[in-house]
Amino acid sequence: MFKANVGSSTAAEARDAGREAATQAAEGLDAIDVAMVYCSCDYEVEDVIEGVKEVMPEVPILGNTSFTGVIVSGAGYVGGDEPFVGIMAFSDPEMTVCVTSADRAENDDPVSAGEAMALTALDAAEEDYAADYFYMAASPAEEEFYVKGISNVMGRIPLFGGSAADNTIAGNWKLYTDGDSFADGCIAAFFWGGPDMTNMFTGAYRETDDFGVITKIDGIRTIAEIDGVPAAKKYQEWTGCSDDDIAGGNLLAYSVTSPLGVKDRLGDLIAIRHPMNGNDDFSINVGNNLAEKTCVIRMEATVDELIQSVPDTLQALIDQMPGDPLAFHLVHCGGRRAGIDARINEVADAVAQVAGDVPYIVEFTFGEYGFVSDNNNTCGGLMLSFTGFSE
Repeated sequence: MFKANVGSSTAAEARDAGREAATQAAEGLDAIDVAMVYCSCDYEVEDVIEGVKEVMPEVPILGNTSFTGVIVSGAGYVGGDEPFVGIMAFSDPEMTVCVTSADRAENDDPVSAGEAMALTALDAAEEDYAADYFYMAASPAEEEFYVKGISNVMGRIPLFGGSAADNTIAGNWKLYTDGDSFADGCIAAFFWGGPDMTNMFTGAYRETDDFGVITKIDGIRTIAEIDGVPAAKKYQEWTGCSDDDIAGGNLLAYSVTSPLGVKDRLGDLIAIRHPMNGNDDFSINVGNNLAEKTCVIRMEATVDELIQSVPDTLQALIDQMPGDPLAFHLVHCGGRRAGIDARINEVADAVAQVAGDVPYIVEFTFGEYGFVSDNNNTCGGLMLSFTGFSE
């Protein structure tokens, strides 16, 4: 039978924090199949993992640094001004889990790296068929290409996860397993057997009547023009924001409540694109890939709505699950977290009320991945990727 448990710590020493959180997470579990570990970038992550391994010496471990904290059942919001560790551990005699990683320093082609990760998992699991689903975390920049590589081998199997984060968008994030850590690359866990997985992937923003077609891009994450107009000028036309609002990193904070959205071929909104930086030429850097001739729609939400979307999305997830929930793994955008700011305990209280006695962990990421309604794995920003496990 599938079981899950969580643990957390804010111990001053990284190794002590890893050990304390792992001890809590291991309680009541027999043979642990995988441990997902999220910690502060203020710790030496290698020391955190060493502490976890003292308690879970033979357990596959993977995880990433989380933006400013985590939310853990029984503990609430953990972090803020203190370094932190949060762990979710799974145990199920019917489940096989294989953890793989790709350090970009060793393979700078994310598609081929994703293919290699999937092949390694198949070999380690001694399986000749695709996993039932997989979890992934990557450094912000090339997430879609790792997904493509994995899908080239495994096919279109459900995905959940999010990108590593730090506290200041300075590139101090880390990805890690029980045997490696790096800042640029990808980690993944592939699951065979075990519980059913249900994913709810949403931005929970409202559409406006402001939309346009991308007529020029620079690379894959910079919108140069919308409807033939410099992208930032078009954004100003839609929002009425000032030059200061869109200058440099100011746009990152301003656009949390007014991002861009893209739709799929059925007309469903599939992902949010977070405008992150306004450039001198009035182009806009965004957090995920976009292509020319794509229609973008301005979305909007108040901070109150960002907070309320968390329990609403969790309840919607529960309503979709085929059985009683046994665990929740909740990925929440770090940008939304920054917009919510000092009201984060309202989010923690709302999650606790909806989840009840079901163990859960919330991490805060710089990119979110999910499995949307047309059976397509998608990466976005300012998103919620909420995953539930049930028998």
